[in-house]
Amino acid sequence: MSSHATAPGRRSRRVLWINLALVGAFLVVVGLAFALLRPGGASPAPGAAETPGASAVPMVRDDSHVLGEPGTSGVTVVEFLDFECEACGAFYPLVESLREQYAGEVTFVARYFPLDGHRNSKTAAVAVEAAAQQGAFEAMYAKLFETQAAWGEQAESKAPLFREYAAELGLDLAAYDAAVADPATLERVQSDQADGYALGVQGTPTFFIDDRMVQLQSYDDLGLAIEAALETREGDKGVG
Repeated sequence: MSSHATAPGRRSRRVLWINLALVGAFLVVVGLAFALLRPGGASPAPGAAETPGASAVPMVRDDSHVLGEPGTSGVTVVEFLDFECEACGAFYPLVESLREQYAGEVTFVARYFPLDGHRNSKTAAVAVEAAAQQGAFEAMYAKLFETQAAWGEQAESKAPLFREYAAELGLDLAAYDAAVADPATLERVQSDQADGYALGVQGTPTFFIDDRMVQLQSYDDLGLAIEAALETREGDKGVG
């Protein structure tokens, strides 16, 4: 099928996405505007992905966490995130909307990038990875973003609270505790972080689409970048 045959549908979906983005922006724009001024929400410098050795680092590894089912288009969105980062929390509803909109078409991957300035970001990532070992990555991922206001930006460890969340999700707490205590769980988090640094990640959230860093200047840039990637894929098929 040529790219010309799919253009009207693509334009219609663009209109649908813009309408969704306007609704989402209304709900989170205040929080996003505040968060983007914080160090954790800083946008990476242009060209940061062109760092030496970056090409040798896989954007997605065999153990990377895919949200939902992989898409069939070949377009992949990778987010390096910090569960305590307010900007990541502000983008969470948008990512969920985009996942719903592009379900079955686009693959969404979440990778850890805890920031040193957040006291509980690494603890949160370890909690999510411990839950992942019981097949509950996405459930804990969602839980922490949805409750971020209750535990973020606090000095004391929130590990006991995260354990309560694990219990609420019905996890085996003995296995959860063992995973949290296992150095390999933290090493798994740090391996994502190391990849992020190698790929030029400087702050969170940082998104990549098909191995290219998305320079976020506004709330709708992520959706527009996904559309552009899909259109490029369709154009390549049309040429082929």
